[in-house]
Amino acid sequence: MPLPTLVRRPATLGVAAALAATTPYAGAQSCSARSGERAVPVVELYTSEGCSSCPPADRWLSGLKRDPAVVALAFHVNYWDHLGWHDRFSAPAYTQRQAEQRAVNGARYNYTPQLVLQGRDRPDWPRLSPPLPGGAAAPVMLSVSGDGRSFSAEVSSRDGAPPRLAGYWAITEDGHRSAVTAGENSGEKLAHDYVVREFQPVAAWTGPTVRLRFDAAGAAQPGHPRAINLVVTDAATGRPVQALRLPC
Repeated sequence: MPLPTLVRRPATLGVAAALAATTPYAGAQSCSARSGERAVPVVELYTSEGCSSCPPADRWLSGLKRDPAVVALAFHVNYWDHLGWHDRFSAPAYTQRQAEQRAVNGARYNYTPQLVLQGRDRPDWPRLSPPLPGGAAAPVMLSVSGDGRSFSAEVSSRDGAPPRLAGYWAITEDGHRSAVTAGENSGEKLAHDYVVREFQPVAAWTGPTVRLRFDAAGAAQPGHPRAINLVVTDAATGRPVQALRLPC
């Protein structure tokens, strides 16, 4: 069985000197990455194993593996859990995040499946296909390195960056399978990728350069490829300005 979903407290911040140049992925015990000049598309899917209309959206999200530059995150909400099937990947914090994001993403209410692309509600997601829109010049640069358990990042603002930035870390896992025995999806065998397993908001900050730190609570699970994701947002709008996905 997978580790239970872990929700963590906001990360601490610290002003940092320039980070040394990172190296390509070097195996299970050492990994690093640096963002490019263009903003990476960020996809958040709000889903549930208890929702009969969600499996097509889960499959759509899995199809983003054809677009390796994207940062994709499946947040399993918990408000379906009392209707016959408890989603083992769900957490109240993901329901809370969906509610908080509704204030800025344009949705009139919370629903599943909901796909949010670059901070905007996209009910037309079935008509979207890779490569997803993004590609604008990024106002921040990111670099992340770690050893599989502890990670550090440097976020450097560029011309045109919002005056206040915020963000979050998320660990995602691929290759999960569930045999559902109750609720709307009773009898179905569901497949999930990009499942958020740990989530840590980062409090807003100001300044040209900050260093962030993240300590994963759980180790990578055999058979479930893992990625560390860092998403930096405009603190005023909640919308992503740059993101980085690090398989580690």
